[in-house]
Amino acid sequence: MTVTAVEAPERPAHRDPNVLRWLGAYTASMVGDSIYFMALAWAAARTGSASGTGLVLAAGSIPRALLMLGGGVLADRLGPRRVVIGSDAARAVLVLGLAAVLVLTAPTVGVLVAVALLFGAVDALFLPAVGALPPRISPPGQLARIQGLRGLAARGASIVGAPLGGVAVATGGPVLAFATAGALFALSLPLLLGLRIRPLPAPVKHGATVAGDAEERTLAEERPTARRDLVDGLRYIRRHPLLGPLMIVIGLSELGFVGPLNLGLILLSEQRGWGAAGMGWIVAGFASGAAGAALLIAVRGRVPRAGLVMCLTVLVGATGIAAVAQIPSVPLAAATAAVVGLFIGLAGALCGALVQTVADPAYLGRVTSVSTLFTYALIPLSYPVTGAAIALWGTGPVYAVSAAVCAAGGAVGLTFTALRRAELPR
Repeated sequence: MTVTAVEAPERPAHRDPNVLRWLGAYTASMVGDSIYFMALAWAAARTGSASGTGLVLAAGSIPRALLMLGGGVLADRLGPRRVVIGSDAARAVLVLGLAAVLVLTAPTVGVLVAVALLFGAVDALFLPAVGALPPRISPPGQLARIQGLRGLAARGASIVGAPLGGVAVATGGPVLAFATAGALFALSLPLLLGLRIRPLPAPVKHGATVAGDAEERTLAEERPTARRDLVDGLRYIRRHPLLGPLMIVIGLSELGFVGPLNLGLILLSEQRGWGAAGMGWIVAGFASGAAGAALLIAVRGRVPRAGLVMCLTVLVGATGIAAVAQIPSVPLAAATAAVVGLFIGLAGALCGALVQTVADPAYLGRVTSVSTLFTYALIPLSYPVTGAAIALWGTGPVYAVSAAVCAAGGAVGLTFTALRRAELPR
């Protein structure tokens, strides 16, 4: 008599201790990030040099842009858990060390720039690796929920981190703020060490990918260098029926969205006379909408026709971006921002879940590094262009062009049949 084993049902992500350990570590790191940047800004301002302050705040973006793709290669070579643990440990040591230095001496631009460069380099390793961890700690059916939980953690970290950093600076100056950030990075380490990593599944054949352990070993022997690993990863993305289109959607939608939300919103608030308080309400509206989208994904766990819904929500969100610049009152602008946050947040969560689901885990670090490169490294470089364009033509035209670029991401995505029909696992 043959006994057939019955596979146990998947545990929902929000009830899985392994996922919750990862979520706790990620949240602690994100709150630490917020406090660190708050402390860095205040420490730079205390040097008394406006140009030096700008240099300090911009310094971290340089190594992120240069090293992000290399961070993805390292995550795939060493394993994402090992890289995340190492990078969080390095950030803890770096930031706590800076706090100790500032106890003994006043901050200088040179010291702060050096710290910002080192922190940015470690961030370039951390971001791809932390994004590559979910498929290694949870079954595929829970990846959408994990993206929702990750979105909630990111929003919560920004809501808690900035005020906490402000309180720390007001109470004990940048020294206490840096010490708090370093302690949070250190707090994530025992949670990460307790993660149970699922075995890496056999690669799935997708054009450029190769199925079978023997062939994979052959490929590994043929590309022993990090450079060849990187080229192989980029080729894998380009030839994949879903990942290539997804990267186009991410790049265009982020390019059209991030500038108006950050620098553009500051300039818009000044022109409208809304002040910092008005800008705060609009940012809060966006954050609440994005948090609502993350909560929806975390609860539902799956959205039918995920690829189609993702592209359509980008289009709706882009319309809202154009509308924000035409609204005369803060309450209506905040409500519109909430709608933008809801739809763009939903698109981002679905896009992240699709990337996590369809990418071969052996390539996921490199895939994540490419998508992260747009958001954290290349898009901020567009801020000077956004500022100059608003100075020349005003907020209305620039917001309209930005909305068109964002909408182009959704429209281009709809032209790919494989993306329109993409589904998340049940």
